[in-house]
Amino acid sequence: MQRSKIRIGTRGSKLALAQAEEVRAQLSGHEVEIIPIVTTGDKIQDRPLSEIGGKALFTKEIEEALLAKKIDIAVHSLKDMPPFLPEGLIIGAVLKRADPRDALISDLSGAIEELPGGATLGTSSVRRAAQVLSLRPDVEIVPMRGNVTTRLRKMQEEKAADATILAVAGLERLGVLENVYRPIDASIMLPAVAQGALCVEIAENNEKIRKIIGRLNHMESDIATTAERAYLGVLEGSCKTPIAALAVIKNGVLHMDCLVASLDGRKIFRTSREGGLKDAERIGKDAGEELKTLAKEIY
Repeated sequence: MQRSKIRIGTRGSKLALAQAEEVRAQLSGHEVEIIPIVTTGDKIQDRPLSEIGGKALFTKEIEEALLAKKIDIAVHSLKDMPPFLPEGLIIGAVLKRADPRDALISDLSGAIEELPGGATLGTSSVRRAAQVLSLRPDVEIVPMRGNVTTRLRKMQEEKAADATILAVAGLERLGVLENVYRPIDASIMLPAVAQGALCVEIAENNEKIRKIIGRLNHMESDIATTAERAYLGVLEGSCKTPIAALAVIKNGVLHMDCLVASLDGRKIFRTSREGGLKDAERIGKDAGEELKTLAKEIY
């Protein structure tokens, strides 16, 4: 295909730019320009996402630029993407997924179970908070927002809390040393839907870009996150409800674990599924329907 210039739209955080560079590296043969875009979610840092409109605030301005043809593609953390995209936009590729787990950062302990009684844990994620409180109801959750770099600074320099939890993938992409954090097994802390995966969003009618970007798609990561996002779509997931899921492929079979919880972590609803790779969307929807019924009291 003829060499062409591709404009990548992305948030301007250090992590977002690193993710855009990851996509640029896979677009050899093309001139690539990275265009940072400030989103509403980046501007408002003093309130939880659940109060200001949810994760879509991290994609709105970027998607507007894409629809206006000011950029050719957008690079996002797939976990930041709502389950349904604006009309005219599609996910053109899901890159090979990085480690989907969460990680504990604390000078006091290497595990949630070992934190001292009454320890403070900084997070604005209702999913993380609920799972921590389910395991350790004595831990005090304190609000902590900001990008990964900001939250690391708040922990290391400002001592804003005794512990915090961040995604392993983000820490790896920023080159944070492994001795700074401890991965949490998914059986203890089920990750956010599509955590660890990057996606490239494109205009549906841009056939040229569609062909170029389609080559970046990692099939297994696409299938796994399709199941997770289908599950989220049924639950109409927002930042107000603790929702988690992880789908993995083993020996040609899709295995999926799902969770919905009350905000205080006292009620945890779980289910699991397995099936063929072609049935990823159906598997995710089926799991979502079950948990939507089981957890109807918290919806």
